[in-house]
Amino acid sequence: MKAIPTTFPAYVAERVDDGVRRGVRSFAAEELPTGEVAVRIDWSSVNYKDALATTADGKVARISPLIPGIDLAGVVVDSDDPAFAAGDPIVAHGYDLGVARHGGYAAYTRLPAGYVVPLPSGLSARDAMAIGTAGFTAGMSVAALERHGLRPGDGPVLVTGASGGVGSIAVAILAARGHEVWAGTGKAGEEDRLRALGAAGIIGRDEIVATSPRPLESARWAGAVDAVGAATLPYVLRTLRPGAAVASSGNASGAALETTVLPFILRGVSLLGMDSANLAIAERRALWERLATDLRPASLGEAQGLTEIGLDGLDVAFDAILAGQARGRWVVRVAG
Repeated sequence: MKAIPTTFPAYVAERVDDGVRRGVRSFAAEELPTGEVAVRIDWSSVNYKDALATTADGKVARISPLIPGIDLAGVVVDSDDPAFAAGDPIVAHGYDLGVARHGGYAAYTRLPAGYVVPLPSGLSARDAMAIGTAGFTAGMSVAALERHGLRPGDGPVLVTGASGGVGSIAVAILAARGHEVWAGTGKAGEEDRLRALGAAGIIGRDEIVATSPRPLESARWAGAVDAVGAATLPYVLRTLRPGAAVASSGNASGAALETTVLPFILRGVSLLGMDSANLAIAERRALWERLATDLRPASLGEAQGLTEIGLDGLDVAFDAILAGQARGRWVVRVAG
């Protein structure tokens, strides 16, 4: 595939002794993995997993050096697969991208055809990365809750970690579909933005991370999207209404889960795991079509707290997300 230049700029994380050296440098095309589809990457985004991939104790990176970036959007420049042709706009994310295979923080890459999603009509590459892995996970969560039976008018739906990427887009999607959304956040000053996204109410972090001696509390929520993990999921489970479900995708507060079986056997609640990284490609492509239509977030811009950076802005973004100071999402302009 000669369409990829011999060298090109990339943000690279490389293990050195007990630490990680990271930054933008020239990267050689011959160091890219094999793949049927060669892509010029125009946009990427920043996720918690990307930040972890640049730390020595993040337990994410499987190769060194590694180009992080678990999602990307761009244009096919060459293809050995008849399903894709030069000039086709595409999206790719998940699987081993940015973990065990070079990801989206580079001007070019090669991808297996089975990783590639045609960019749906109505979305630009930048729009797709404003959604990104976080928005895809949010859309996947809402779709799962509605398949479980959640309907507008059933009652309040809680979103934890609502100030972050998954949470803020989940608020926007749920509100646009007519649900009464309550946003859980511990970040001061976020109420106006979350209400602009469609939140009907705000619930503070102190309430949703508080421990309780009771395995069940007042049944409040008709459904929930949990993007935080250990700190919030126990509260969600003990306050769901009978038959309700929570779509769980986050572990920013830890992976342990302290709960009892009582929410499951006395209220019949369901815990729905959201593994967006490994979703089969046919389902992945179908969900992206919905993210361009009925699951499209109402705003892909400032209301989501969207910040645009270049590759040279990644260090600042990573430091912020690891310090728990993330607000909305970052999109990364890779090309140009």
